[in-house]
Amino acid sequence: MRLLHGCHVACFLAVLLGARVADAAPQRIVSTFLCTDEYVYRLVPRERIAALSYLSADKHPVVSTIVDKVKGIRLTRGSAEEVLALHPDMVVMYQGTNPRLRAHLIETHTPFVETKWANSIADIRDVTRQLGAALGAKDRAEAMIRDMDAKLARAAKLAPHPPVATLIYEPNGYANSGGVSDDILRMIGLRDVAPQLKQTRQGRVPVETLVAHPPQLLILNGEREATPTRADLVLKNPALRALPKSTLVANASLTPLLCPGPWSADVALPLVEWGRKARSKN
Repeated sequence: MRLLHGCHVACFLAVLLGARVADAAPQRIVSTFLCTDEYVYRLVPRERIAALSYLSADKHPVVSTIVDKVKGIRLTRGSAEEVLALHPDMVVMYQGTNPRLRAHLIETHTPFVETKWANSIADIRDVTRQLGAALGAKDRAEAMIRDMDAKLARAAKLAPHPPVATLIYEPNGYANSGGVSDDILRMIGLRDVAPQLKQTRQGRVPVETLVAHPPQLLILNGEREATPTRADLVLKNPALRALPKSTLVANASLTPLLCPGPWSADVALPLVEWGRKARSKN
């Protein structure tokens, strides 16, 4: 993560070393990306949020874990003109997501923080602490980490043994694999089988492949059930009826995994319960 400001290197070091006093914490924070919205909303009070990205409130489909909580907060599509018009004293971005806005922030000496994508639980801890420091919310960041670790520990105690062969199957036939998802699965006694399946160049697992190599637990994203789209049709493919009785098919809300963060731990307990049921069938 890099914190950029219109001052010299000494200013950067002062901020990074924690010299910023509490009353200097940013008061007009703009988040320009869904996954930073999730952090900003949880780290700071609403009155310090100048805007979140429009995706935080999007219900077509639901991609945000805070979709029902952001009413009344201004939304932005993240254009340089729109963001600068809000007169922010801190803009929160993911690395590489908006180079034009980044250039304008540097040009106008507007403070901003860029953070990395979390590919592991350890990364989540790092990002949470980094944003907590940048937003003047260190205590809240530590509380979020403690809550995440407690949820993961509770689920880990219930982990089935040996691990259950599991596939998380998304709309359009994508396999949710790697990164934070794999970290959580390993912790709760579920083994991701996606790497062993023959995937297309786009990263999809054809239904035929799934039926030919059935996992013990098939988890379908149940978040989109109310408003199915063409992408969801694969989850209702009649060919799935050919899966053996030893495969447990479960619908689970996977929205907390779309943007990795402490809230991703919310899936651990529901998934471990499905894993225990699948183990009892085998």
